[in-house]
Parts: sequence; C-alpha cells; structure tokens
Amino acid sequence: MRERNFYEAVAHRRTNYALGKNIPVTEKEIVETVEKVTREVPSAFNMQSGRVIIALGSKHDAVWNIVMETLRKIVPADKFAPTEAKVKGFAAAYGTLLYFEEMATVKKLQEQFPGYADNFPIWASQGNGMLQFALWTALTDLGLGVNIQHYNPIIDDAIKKEFQVPDSWVLVAQMPFGEAVADPKPIEKLPAGERVWVRK
Repeated sequence: MRERNFYEAVAHRRTNYALGKNIPVTEKEIVETVEKVTREVPSAFNMQSGRVIIALGSKHDAVWNIVMETLRKIVPADKFAPTEAKVKGFAAAYGTLLYFEEMATVKKLQEQFPGYADNFPIWASQGNGMLQFALWTALTDLGLGVNIQHYNPIIDDAIKKEFQVPDSWVLVAQMPFGEAVADPKPIEKLPAGERVWVRK
C-alpha cells in the first residue's frame, strides 16, 4: 500500500458504511496506530482527557448487541426493520473504537483555573474531536473503511458496565472499522472560498 502525504490522507478519509471483517492489516498494526496517534493528538492545557477503547472480537459484538437491544426497546416493532439493518451493518465491521472523555481531569483543571472553568468542557470536546478525526484518517490510511456513530447517551450505562470503565468516563462516540467492502458514496463539498476567507 502506497503511503499518502498528509493532504491525500485527509482527502481520502470518508464515511464508509459498507464494512466487513476481511481486513488488510493485522490487529497489532491497528492497536499500534491507535496508541501512537492518541499519544500525539494535542489538547488544551495538555489535559489529555480523551480515552479510547479498541473493541475487538466478542467485545465488538457486545457493543452492537447493546445498541440493537437498546433500540429495540425504543423503536416501534413495525418500524424496526431499517434500524435493525443499519445496526447489523455496524456489527459486520471488524472492530469498534469507543471514545470517552475522562471528566475527572476536566474538573481538576476547572478547579485549578477557575477563570477558564466554563471553557474546559468545550476544550475537552474539541480535543476529542481532533482525536476522532486523526484516528479516522489514520485507520483509513491503513486501508480500512470507517464511519462514526453517536448512540450515546442511551447506551452509556450498558457500555460502561460491559467494559468496566470508571464512573468519570463519559461516552462520546462509536467508530466501527473494517474491510472496505464498497466505495463510499460521493458527497458535495462547498467551494473553499465560501468557508475560508483571506484578508490582508
């Protein structure tokens, strides 16, 4: 696989819902990539409050069983078929990254710097977003298909119990990844000039 430059890697990152288990890399490569990228992603005040669980095998299955059974209790039975098909698509992936925020760190910084207290949760959220984007791009660059989901908060308690995470961890997002079975659908992008202004 040819190594892409940074811009190519960012441009190649897309939402891919067609995922399978026949991945082109080893679990070790995935784990090493997640560890390296997580270590290097910046955060305000160097708070490093983002947490990631790499759910593989039966733990990956458990994530999507929790989502399925939680939604089954909420979505009317006569309308559940599309929801079931969607969740089965995520379950068909090889693994899932679970993103959390470790709020004890955030609260500690709020106490240390009360003048910025209201901003720390915002900065933590921004840091988690950078982490998600960086890992999404890195996994795509490994040749994997990736998408991101947000079934929190309805699955939070069950996920925390399944993975035995501390009470201070708050679930933020779920990122299934796996074999890219099909190319992502094309999307429209606004012209750069509508979003980036240059002024001198």
